[in-house]
Amino acid sequence: MKSARPKVMHAVAGRPILGHVMAAMRAAGIGRIVVVISPDAGEARDYVAREGGECAIQEAQLGTGHAANAAWELLGDFGGIVAITYGDMPLVTQACFEASLAARDTTGLSLVAFRAKDPGAYGRVILDGEGFLDRIVEQKDATENERACDLCNAGIFAAEARAFFRWTAALGNDNAQREYYLTDVPLLARHDGVACAVAVVDESDVMGVNSRAELALAEARMQARLRAAALDCGVGLSDPGTVHLSFDTVLEADVRIEPFVVFGPGVTVRSGAQIRAFSHLEGADVGRNAIVGPYARLRPGAALGEDVHIGNFVEVKNSRVERGAKANHLAYLGDAFVGAGANIGAGTITCNYDGFDKHATTIGAGAFIGSNTALVAPVEVKPGAYVGAGSVIARDVSADALAVVRAEQVEKPDWAKNFRARKKARQTSDGSR
Repeated sequence: MKSARPKVMHAVAGRPILGHVMAAMRAAGIGRIVVVISPDAGEARDYVAREGGECAIQEAQLGTGHAANAAWELLGDFGGIVAITYGDMPLVTQACFEASLAARDTTGLSLVAFRAKDPGAYGRVILDGEGFLDRIVEQKDATENERACDLCNAGIFAAEARAFFRWTAALGNDNAQREYYLTDVPLLARHDGVACAVAVVDESDVMGVNSRAELALAEARMQARLRAAALDCGVGLSDPGTVHLSFDTVLEADVRIEPFVVFGPGVTVRSGAQIRAFSHLEGADVGRNAIVGPYARLRPGAALGEDVHIGNFVEVKNSRVERGAKANHLAYLGDAFVGAGANIGAGTITCNYDGFDKHATTIGAGAFIGSNTALVAPVEVKPGAYVGAGSVIARDVSADALAVVRAEQVEKPDWAKNFRARKKARQTSDGSR
């Protein structure tokens, strides 16, 4: 990846690769997740802890079998079923693990495989006459006939825990890399009379990520998957390929999304709402029949009620905007409450930050905030009040009152005409233009 960040912590659709794997395992009913990491993978360790998993430390990287044994030390005498997978497959699904567990039920051990369009350097999965695994052959060691096989190893195993770790403990490292490989487990199982069943899944579901190019490809495939799911649920996407979704984006039926909209994590859009072009939303909740954009930004904590209008070049952060309120252009609402039916004029900003703390602004129902107003928090404009354009409001405004804060307008007759005459006379005298 050419990155200081652990590979599995790079994001696809707003979630770390590792998070996608953990979520798929949990969806398949796997209740306890142990992630094997290197001693210096602090970012991954912290993420796993936040997601309710556990970490086992692999002090030296001596192969996949060695990693499994590191997990065994943490699991102790666990006697249930284990599923083992790589952590770098962001597109892996619940169905992949369900297929693995179901296949295990037939023999006691299972391997997940896929049909590769281009087998390339993948390990080939060679079946016996009964359809069980005969052997896994690395591409460099395969014969010409074996290389012609398109069934390849996806790296997901399932087995009874005690048996599986008995096999991994017996792994040898008599190979060029002097490493311990999980792919040798089926041979050890066969010596115990246990055949390895093979579950075949779609190739794209078990795509691994090992480079920036593969990360970009995984993102593209995930976006296609998310867009297809949205369309199937009745969401209107006028140009699907330009809309970027996150793993947890919730779009209800009859939501309409115009081109070039970006959804960061944590966004819900209710039925009938319209998100217009070039808008960016993150951590926001958009109510029914609301209109957002074009060129709007909703930051974390933005909550829009029904029929709210947030127009072009309006930014909303950590603010509740109640039903029917409008901020149609060029405004910033931060740490604010905007009551139902209020109108926010162009150029209005809530001055919520003093360099140390954030302060709240409250705008009551039906209030009218004139253009180019600065609301210096903490401050409240009570229901029905009007604020004149160009005002700086630093004290509360009473309900139904008018507040205007402006310097007195001064007019000097003929000043502009005389000014121009003086300038032209000076240019004539010194020959300048």
